[in-house]
Amino acid sequence: MFSLQTIFGSGKQFFDLLDEAADAAHESTKALYQLLKNPVGNPALDAFKLARQRERVASDKINHALVDSFITPIEREDIESLSSALYKIPKQVERFADRYALAQHRLDGIDFAPRAAMLEQAAGVVVQMVRGLHHMDLEEMSKLNERLRALEAEADRLILELHRDIYSGRLDASEMFLLKEFFEILEKAIDRCREAGVVAYQIVLKNS
Repeated sequence: MFSLQTIFGSGKQFFDLLDEAADAAHESTKALYQLLKNPVGNPALDAFKLARQRERVASDKINHALVDSFITPIEREDIESLSSALYKIPKQVERFADRYALAQHRLDGIDFAPRAAMLEQAAGVVVQMVRGLHHMDLEEMSKLNERLRALEAEADRLILELHRDIYSGRLDASEMFLLKEFFEILEKAIDRCREAGVVAYQIVLKNS
């Protein structure tokens, strides 16, 4: 006689797939930090493509599992929201990398690495928060949420400093426009990490 768990599934695959999506997002931010820390001419973008593809595969598997599964360990809407938030991180990172590869020759003297380091750290915290869904430990999740909030605040401060360069008067209009675009993409990537962390935190709040 089959148990209900055998018939309906334990739902563990959703946590595993969300872990995979979070890891892929983190890998993309690691690749961006390495690119910006050690800039070279004609940078390779394979790492970003692979991370994005890995994220797509995890996202597709989550969508299929939601269709095929009778029960889920947490609400379907929460799984979809977190999957969507995670999907947007490597998408934004790849967008930055693609544009950086095209415009690198016009970005001499602009050091994006410290901001990329903050992004990589934020994505690392998101990985921990997603893995925390396995245990639903509210105290631990609250600490991670505060850590992510602090990283977001520090990243905002660093990006504000970059904006001072834009309006310093030493750049022409085209340079100002170019830098502003890069700053906004980087800022949005950090915001995507924060959004994913908020979803994970809210899931634990509802289920702890």
